[in-house]
Amino acid sequence: MKFYAPTKVYLEKNSVKNHGREMASLGSKALIVTGRHSAAANGSLKDVTDVLEEYDVPYIIFNEVEENPSVDTVAKAAELAIGEKADFVIGIGGGSPLDAAKGVAIMAGNPEEGVECLYEKKPLKPLPFVAVPTTCGTGSEVTPNAVLTRPALHKKGSMSHNVNPDLALVDGKYLASASRNLLISTSVDALSHSIEARLHSNANEYNHMFSEYALRIWSGLIPYLTGQKEADEETYQRFMLSSTTAGMAIAQTATSLPHALSYPLTLDYGVAHGRACGFFEAAYMEEYARNKPEDVECILNLLGFADLAAFDAFMKDLLGPQAIAEEDSDKIADSLISSGKTSTYPFPIDRDGVMRILRKSLEVM
Repeated sequence: MKFYAPTKVYLEKNSVKNHGREMASLGSKALIVTGRHSAAANGSLKDVTDVLEEYDVPYIIFNEVEENPSVDTVAKAAELAIGEKADFVIGIGGGSPLDAAKGVAIMAGNPEEGVECLYEKKPLKPLPFVAVPTTCGTGSEVTPNAVLTRPALHKKGSMSHNVNPDLALVDGKYLASASRNLLISTSVDALSHSIEARLHSNANEYNHMFSEYALRIWSGLIPYLTGQKEADEETYQRFMLSSTTAGMAIAQTATSLPHALSYPLTLDYGVAHGRACGFFEAAYMEEYARNKPEDVECILNLLGFADLAAFDAFMKDLLGPQAIAEEDSDKIADSLISSGKTSTYPFPIDRDGVMRILRKSLEVM
């Protein structure tokens, strides 16, 4: 068995302030990578800049990261970092800013390289990197992967380099300003990480500990997602714990078929990432149960569902329907089979199996 977790993680109230000295010690000038609005609105950006100013560390801010960040955005931010002689990177936000920041850390740490280096398998050392997550789904603060959009190829995919954050500062208070839709979408991403890590060809006993613990936490969050209860400060910390723990699970395995199937929905239909992944989880579990039903039973028990039908009904009610054109479903299935991503699934699966997952998950028109 193998287990690797190099990131130092602090999950607590006022995490950035409490560990500001450690963050500030990673370099002499910081590039802050974030989105356009949310980090300023939820207070995370101010927390970070206050700490940097307290310890006299200069910084510049790149706040142009879009949803599903492109390699072009990463290159633009890296050019700023190189020009300003920044020697460490701080990513603030959800999965998009954190993944973009990982790409920036690679490019700014290797200024002789062009943007194509992000998808070339060569030994490149990134700049030191701090992750400050503000949503409860990505897990990017504890994983080495970064999913970026490549507009020229019209595709999304993980870059070829592993960038583990040196430091992750996690604080549930940043969720207080999140909309219910954002909370649902991002937390369903964490659920997807937990399920896919548990039902993965690379899963082992170490990985099971993280995925199963994350599922147990997630089950306690269901009343807050359905609107039966109002979240408080402690609840938001539980949302973050679920996300970070699920991230630790996929750090050992990567994701599986639902994530691979989700990418065309985000690119071509504008569906939020977590919601797109969530559509496929019940059907993926049903397909998996053809071979090893006891693993699926374990997940359902941890989540508190009597059977797979009850889980499927819950997810459909939580996420709503999603239609897709027949020709697009064929393209998605063909692309998945040809990509080699079926290797993440522990059992043989053919195109008919992939189509079963698609048709049970989406309204194919």
